[in-house]
Amino acid sequence: MRGQTRQGLRSPTRQQGGRRRRAVSAAVAVGLGVMTLGALAPPAASAARPDAVQQALNTLVRDDGMPAALASVQDRNGRIRTYTAGVGDLTTRSKVPRDGQVRIGSNTKPFVAVVVLQLVAERRVDLDASVDTYLPGLVRGKGIDGRRLTVRQLLQHTSGLPNYSNHLGDDVRYYTPRELLATALQHPADFAPGTSWKYSNTNYVLAGLIIQKVTGRPLTEEIDRRVVRGAGLRHTYFPAPGDASIREPHPHGYHRESADVPLRDITEIDPSWGWAAGQMISTGSDLNRFFSALLAGRLLPAAQLAQMRSTVPAEATFGPGARYGLGLVSRPLPCGGLSWGHGGSFPGYETRGGVTDDGRATNVAVTMQPTDEAGRRNLERAVDTALCR
Repeated sequence: MRGQTRQGLRSPTRQQGGRRRRAVSAAVAVGLGVMTLGALAPPAASAARPDAVQQALNTLVRDDGMPAALASVQDRNGRIRTYTAGVGDLTTRSKVPRDGQVRIGSNTKPFVAVVVLQLVAERRVDLDASVDTYLPGLVRGKGIDGRRLTVRQLLQHTSGLPNYSNHLGDDVRYYTPRELLATALQHPADFAPGTSWKYSNTNYVLAGLIIQKVTGRPLTEEIDRRVVRGAGLRHTYFPAPGDASIREPHPHGYHRESADVPLRDITEIDPSWGWAAGQMISTGSDLNRFFSALLAGRLLPAAQLAQMRSTVPAEATFGPGARYGLGLVSRPLPCGGLSWGHGGSFPGYETRGGVTDDGRATNVAVTMQPTDEAGRRNLERAVDTALCR
């Protein structure tokens, strides 16, 4: 999501189509007041001079106004370091919890894509079958026909389906997946299936519904059984309906409607409007572990991993040189080679990161969504700095 609104649930580096929405309503706020940023937290490394990753986090707090920044970094030799800057709670001035849990937004999408691809490997789903094969008669609208949409097009954002989160408004409440889909189907298709690429959260709502139809089990159970436990993740979960909390130690998430008003604490918020497109909670280290396991072939057979890594251009949303596979993004690194990951945005939090084929892994999170291009560039620069060490 971009601009503290429900437009996104994405990890993009560029503003995608549709007007920027108004802020999340005051109903989601759990704390108000005059808040100012404090001193930077001491670097994770004990050296007198912060290393490059710590300096990048310090910049996010000092120059971009982020209340907090967190990073988990694994080098090619498997050494792991965690970093923090800023404060975890602007009211109490508490420290940022190292490797704290955050809302990971569209980083949920690779988890969903892995489940679909596991079902493909089990011959229970066909990537090139129509959506109607699994959800007959459900997807109909202006220029929209589930008989002409494929599962692959959902996972790769080549379906042309309109993005429901551009049209939700500011009513913060519990949404069912069918409500989210119905919102999208009130609007015409963006293009004919397979003729272009455009990021749409609606694609992953449908992917989640397909998983539930094929398995006969809730999406959250399938993600937990197949991916979370499969990758050995200990701090990652899909919140239950109505659960607006974050279970484990976490930095508070904030939103600012404009430069002349105080930050608002929006840590606790009903995340159901994100569902399969962006509802999950995790930590930087768990995300590194997940993407590393995925790229190493521990979650998918070779054939399905190759499909996931088969990409199309996605520069308009993810920046220069970026390409989108099946729930997986590749980005060129300034030091050469590619990073693979996704990234995510949710009110109060933004996460970016990636892993490389030689074992490097990084995730950086901030506790307010960047509102300008400079902030987004600095967040991306922090990831590149860590991966290119």
